Amino acid sequence: SPMLFLKAVVSTQSTGREDGKTMEVCIEQLTAFKNNIGDDWSNVVIAYEPVWAIGTGKVATPDIAQETHANIRAWISANVSPDVAASVRIIYGGSVNGKNCVELSRQGDIDGFLVGGASLKPEFVDIINCQRT
Repeated sequence: SPMLFLKAVVSTQSTGREDGKTMEVCIEQLTAFKNNIGDDWSNVVIAYEPVWAIGTGKVATPDIAQETHANIRAWISANVSPDVAASVRIIYGGSVNGKNCVELSRQGDIDGFLVGGASLKPEFVDIINCQRT
């Protein structure tokens, strides 16, 4: 039978980062998702996508993206289970391109990308082929 993969996109407005509410916003969205998914997270992929980075050419720095991904993983560990936190894929979306994908992919808690506009450009091949080193 076909598998159903659920993608939870957790996003924040620009003011979320500026006023220190990134995780408050993410936790609100993750809690709603957790309350509806139950205990089986085997087919869940979480995408963190800051709204201010969608189609703007702006991208969170690798440090900012890593910090948010690590905080999401820590929340999952505390509120779902450490096993789920270790196995769930948390991907980054938000103006990923051929120039920033390698540095983003080197971050420990970024498991891949949700690619938008760059998927229509030749550089998409670079994004596909970028690997952690």
